[in-house]
Amino acid sequence: MKLNKYVAGFLELLILLSLDQISKYWAIIYLKGTAGIVLIQDIFELQYLENHGAAFGILQNQRVFLLCITVAILAALGILFWRIPHQKHFWPLQFTLVLLVSGAVGNMIDRFWRGYVVDFFYFKLIDFPIFNIADCYVVVAAFLGIFFVCFYYQDEDLQLLKGKNSKDFQKKDE
Repeated sequence: MKLNKYVAGFLELLILLSLDQISKYWAIIYLKGTAGIVLIQDIFELQYLENHGAAFGILQNQRVFLLCITVAILAALGILFWRIPHQKHFWPLQFTLVLLVSGAVGNMIDRFWRGYVVDFFYFKLIDFPIFNIADCYVVVAAFLGIFFVCFYYQDEDLQLLKGKNSKDFQKKDE
């Protein structure tokens, strides 16, 4: 059975969001109010953090602004997803967008319901800011997006990003 790209994207989004939200719920239950859990001594830990800002703690306590920016970005990503042809050749790009949207929505849910984002992964070795699964989705999606645009898709494939009719760029899936 061939799934509609919107149904497939929505199911992927639900799965990814579920993983993110379950992990944050786990962090609240088991990490909040503790010293954390050392997984690899002096390298990697689970530590609870309530981030009231954006990446790397910037824009602290700018909840409404961050929610508005997220909604605007999600609208742009939705338009882009709508323009992508439903063909095997474009599945990597579709999944990359779903991954990006999942990360944005995962953190937006936290900001909306809790007033902050729950973070808990900490690479102590390099003293990297504490982050979460939604952040991982965004970073992985950014790298995949750069890779696909630079090395996988041809210029004519990417014309759809400029609002060209996707039917003009049909490819045979074989």
